Amino acid sequence: MTRLALHILTALALLLPAAARAQAVNGSDDVKPEDAEVDMDKPTFVPNVKVSKVLVDGDSIQYVELNNVYVYPQPTFKNAKRRVAFNKLVRNVKKVLPIAKEVNKIIIETYEYMQTLPDKKARDEHMKRVEEDIKRRYTPRMKKLSYSQGKLLIKLVYRECNSSAYDLIRAFISPVRAGFYQAFAWAFGASLMKKYDPEKTDRLTERVVLMVESGQL
Repeated sequence: MTRLALHILTALALLLPAAARAQAVNGSDDVKPEDAEVDMDKPTFVPNVKVSKVLVDGDSIQYVELNNVYVYPQPTFKNAKRRVAFNKLVRNVKKVLPIAKEVNKIIIETYEYMQTLPDKKARDEHMKRVEEDIKRRYTPRMKKLSYSQGKLLIKLVYRECNSSAYDLIRAFISPVRAGFYQAFAWAFGASLMKKYDPEKTDRLTERVVLMVESGQL
């Protein structure tokens, strides 16, 4: 991955609570999304099937709950270059969407964990303890993503967390660190303040994301 995306994810990774950090220390056999080969004919997310039952007028009725299924017109492309760009978008979404969802989980866990710490001093000490460990463990992982995947990750983090990467770093780490990472990103032609607009600018990306989430891609 480029240095840009590495710094973004390193900053967000510093939000890992103790529980997540302990899991990282113990190791995992799960294949990271950026390590896996993208098979365009296989879904990134396995379709979910939930079987349950509900009581209606004294009778127990079983039902099956499935993923949403999205139906779009078959995409048409003016030329081969547009087709290649679309296929690249699908590959990139499959690579970084799981990471964006992981970041969202980290944010939620961190908020809950930080509520257990008594004061700002304890929170600061916690961040110092984990910073070097997280950098060491995440640097090899982040290097495997490309520049375009790093920029897409910024947007998908906004989609999953409903907040920009800049605002997340500012809130959980510090305004100074957020400014540093924003300046670094700006030097590489990107911005941590980028928002996600599923209705306009990112309409095509949202289509791909929804289909990937539902197991259709």
